[in-house]
Amino acid sequence: MAIFPLIILLAAVVYFSKPDERKRFLKEAVNRADDTFGSARRYWPKRLPFDDALDARTPKPVVALAIVALNVGIFICMLVSPGSFSNQETLIGWGSSFGPKTTNGEWWRLVTAMFVHTGLLHTLANVVGFVQIGLLTERLFGRLAIANAYIAAGLLAGVVNLLLYPVSVSAGGSASVFAVYGLFAAAFMSGVAFPSELSIPPTTLLKLAPGAVFFLLYSLASGFAGPAEMTGLILGLVYGCVLIKDLSVQTPPPRRVAITSAAVVFMTVAACIPQRGLADVRPEIEQLAVVEQKTSTSYDEAVRHFTNGQMTLKELVEVIDRSILPEFTAAQARIKKLQRVPYAQASLLAGANEYLTLREESWRARSAGLRRKSLGTMRPPDETERASLEVLDRIRPAVPVAAQ
Repeated sequence: MAIFPLIILLAAVVYFSKPDERKRFLKEAVNRADDTFGSARRYWPKRLPFDDALDARTPKPVVALAIVALNVGIFICMLVSPGSFSNQETLIGWGSSFGPKTTNGEWWRLVTAMFVHTGLLHTLANVVGFVQIGLLTERLFGRLAIANAYIAAGLLAGVVNLLLYPVSVSAGGSASVFAVYGLFAAAFMSGVAFPSELSIPPTTLLKLAPGAVFFLLYSLASGFAGPAEMTGLILGLVYGCVLIKDLSVQTPPPRRVAITSAAVVFMTVAACIPQRGLADVRPEIEQLAVVEQKTSTSYDEAVRHFTNGQMTLKELVEVIDRSILPEFTAAQARIKKLQRVPYAQASLLAGANEYLTLREESWRARSAGLRRKSLGTMRPPDETERASLEVLDRIRPAVPVAAQ
């Protein structure tokens, strides 16, 4: 934020100075910049024939710049929009992948998720790690190849995340960036084995090192170097090995790129089919807590009316039979309708069923005791009620409120 006062100060200096003073100021600024960047250029690798060969092959890389623009643009839109980057609903709203939504007809999230990031550093790391190596790789392999590799890796990584973390939010293009690194590595190894004017020189690696190191360190430190990202890296390597034939002569033919991409899409679709229709138990557990609060409040109010003589014993029993028990019957029906619950939520589902069984049992025993006008029969339902509430308390903390 300190840059804004500096900009205002410079604007004021320019506005209030005389024309000859502005010329002197501009000349001095240019000289200082030339001294600074001129010194830096002495330590920066000079332009090589490799660079000229890249320019001749692909003069204007478009895809890499479009990917960077898309990532930065979506980040800026999220930044100025309501909602926090750490909020699960915000990320899902912008297109992140989330098993219960993605596998229930919103498969487009596998594509959009690779352009949604969880914060400034996440976006910065992916953009900085991608931009230079992406521009170079696009010039080597061509626009079609890098576009297909980036998207294919994102799709396959999204499927891996669905398999491993079906009820967690998945966002970011780290796997796609790793795929581009895999492509680059294949080209580098090919240049070492079969030298040509397009063999990547060591000085070029020096140019790429700062961005690559920043990206890799951030990925390792922040947990964005897991199975999905390694899937992207392996895909990039395989993709590169398939496409490097005659790379020193021409960019890979579109037909070869299309066949390779079709194979990845086939694998992605085949992996998605068994995951269709995943359910999320957590919203239902939240609803159980609402039902518990509602029914307990309703019964306490009825007891108060009964104590004050405003309600008969028969009417008190009817509150249980006609208002409270139907709520639990409906809740049981909703739980039974849940299909394809992820293995990670099996204990939550079992806990929900246990709570409903115990709680309904306690209400039925209370209703029977009131009919018999026997206060001694109240003890068993009280014990069952306590057991059911303990189960509900045990499974409720497992319901997260923020993105994982």
